[in-house]
Amino acid sequence: MIAADQVLTGRDALLAATGHHPYVRHALRRDQAVRGWRREGTVGWLLPPGESSAGGAVGAPGPALDAFADLWADGTLRPGQSVNLPRATAAEVAARLPVARTGEWDFLWATDPPARQPGQERVVRLTGADHPALAALVEEAYPGTTSRPGDPGIVDWYGIRDGERLIACGADRSRGDIGFLAGLAVAPGDRGRGLGAALTAGMTRALVARYDQVALGVYTVNVGAIRLYRRLGFTGTAPRTTVYLA
Repeated sequence: MIAADQVLTGRDALLAATGHHPYVRHALRRDQAVRGWRREGTVGWLLPPGESSAGGAVGAPGPALDAFADLWADGTLRPGQSVNLPRATAAEVAARLPVARTGEWDFLWATDPPARQPGQERVVRLTGADHPALAALVEEAYPGTTSRPGDPGIVDWYGIRDGERLIACGADRSRGDIGFLAGLAVAPGDRGRGLGAALTAGMTRALVARYDQVALGVYTVNVGAIRLYRRLGFTGTAPRTTVYLA
């Protein structure tokens, strides 16, 4: 049981408590029966079973970790699950939770379309007929991604072709009321030609027509990608630590 200053029930209550934070708008779908809490100014939540993450929080890492430690202690959290928390050090996490591994990444968002990039007009929406080419490109260019053809969490795929050959791709994983780019990949032999910028700009422009904010996630070690995304207007930042429970 969590020692909370306030119990929050439902997405609307959590959005209000976090000032409609873009990460929370993305993390919580409109149709979810979600429950949460406020603790020392930090707001956290638990997601229903079947989600890729058991829950998350925004605010200070200490109160978030303390709350999830309570949930681990009472058996609500189980080995093999993960939680997405404000950026925390390895020592802070290990002092409270059993850790299999952690991942550090940034949730970045933009509110305006990026400046026009050379080649962005080449970005097209792909169809089911493109899935074999997509699968081959993803395996070659980004084998560690969790965004693959057939994933039910993907709304659409976009790509850039060179003749009949697919040379860049990205997934629209929008959820909640935030547009979201994922799985951006460029064929290894075609890198250095500005295709990453063109793909990001073209996809962002497509999504910003439907959403007031567009976001993406990037590992903190990927300094080059972070530099590119900031240049394209993704200046809102929420540093995150994903904790995979042992």
